[in-house]
Amino acid sequence: MATYTVTLTEAEDKALHVVAMSAQEWIDNAVHERCRLAIDEIVNAEVQRKLAAGESITGSKDDIVMAANVESAVEKQARLEAEMLANQEMNP
Repeated sequence: MATYTVTLTEAEDKALHVVAMSAQEWIDNAVHERCRLAIDEIVNAEVQRKLAAGESITGSKDDIVMAANVESAVEKQARLEAEMLANQEMNP
């Protein structure tokens, strides 16, 4: 399990309380919803990959996510930057 801390300025905190009864509940809900969407994206891609490969699909969504060979946002950014650099070197 991971724990994260969010630091807001006084103005941000005041603004958040205009739209949320509880800042913590709003933050928790926003993060959990984004994670749910990412889980669905990973599961859908992995199911399609397994179907195309004729592989069986087993386990829960969490199991599928944990077993999936996915690229993190940091890894993707590094790969894209390396590709851009390689393209620039090949096409000066």
